[in-house]
Parts: sequence; C-alpha cells; structure tokens
Amino acid sequence: MKVCVFCGSSMGNDERYQEAAAQLGEVLAQHDCTLYYGGANVGLMKIIADKMIEKGKDVVGIIPKLITEMEIAHEGVTKMIEVDSMSERKLMLIEEADAFIAMPGGFGTLDELFEVVVLNQLRVTDKPVALYNTLNYYDKLIDFIDHAVSQGFIRKEHRDNIIVSDNPEVLFKELSRHKSIDIKQWIEDIKEESR
Repeated sequence: MKVCVFCGSSMGNDERYQEAAAQLGEVLAQHDCTLYYGGANVGLMKIIADKMIEKGKDVVGIIPKLITEMEIAHEGVTKMIEVDSMSERKLMLIEEADAFIAMPGGFGTLDELFEVVVLNQLRVTDKPVALYNTLNYYDKLIDFIDHAVSQGFIRKEHRDNIIVSDNPEVLFKELSRHKSIDIKQWIEDIKEESR
C-alpha cells in the first residue's frame, strides 16, 4: 500500500511526538508500505522517512522548488520529485497515494488533510483518511468537526469516514478496511434541504 503521511516540519515540544512518528514508520514498514510525504529532512517528516529508510522500504518525497532552495530536502529517499508549487505537491501526493495519515502538524498538515477529506466527500477520490491522534493532539479538531455535524454543516457519514486512533497498528488496519460513502444519497439530501 502507498501511504501518504502528512506531518509537521517541526518536532513538536514533546519527545513523544517523535517517538510516535518512528512507531508509525515501523508499522508501515512491517506492512511493506511505500511512504509518500513532503520530501523534507526536518521535523516529524524526517523521523518517519528515516525510519522507513532504515527498514529498507521505499520513500518517495514530493517537494516544491521553494523548499528545495531552503536546502532541507531529504537526500536519502528512494525517489525525490520536485514540483513548482505547494498546490502541485498536494495534488501529486493525493494522486499517488492509496491512503492518508495526518500526524500532528501545523497549517500545512491541516490544509493537506482537509483537501483529501473534501475530495473524498465529493467523490473526486475515494481513499481512506486517518488522524494519528498522538497525545490527543487532534481532540479539539475532532470536537469542532462533531460540532459542525451537530449544527448541520458536516454530514455524520463524512465525519465517520475519518479514522481516528493513537495506535499506528489500528490506523493501518482501519485504512485497509475502508468503505465508500454513498455520495448520491448525500447529494439528494442537500438538494432536498435547499428546496
């Protein structure tokens, strides 16, 4: 399975984030996955890429030229693809990967995560998405999404389509069991609401 991991270019302020990144790399390697990621040699991105490389697994980095120019591209990956923009990187990661895991990260991670969620919602893609909820990092985001469900702005089935766990083995198993949402029913429901 080709798994794209979205994660921070920072390490975070607790070493357990770094340990979790290494654990995720270990689990993905055990399941013979190929890692797709943002291509940098910093932060949690470096930790997971290094673990996969250490285990002899393929690692594909997709990196914008502006980040290459910052001299933080990982030189040890199996394949590095340089693109013109952050948007192009995001789209290529989405095209290439079979599944997505968002580790703790900042605005870039959230942007990438929600791009995949929306494309799944619209059925442009149909690929599983998971939050690696290390140290309950995503609890407040999950609370917000649940609030949006309760207010009628996000469908429960779309929220339920986001896998959440702090256990990398559980994440992998759930990604492997992904089932599609019936988009036709969702579209009919929103048409009916708008009449």
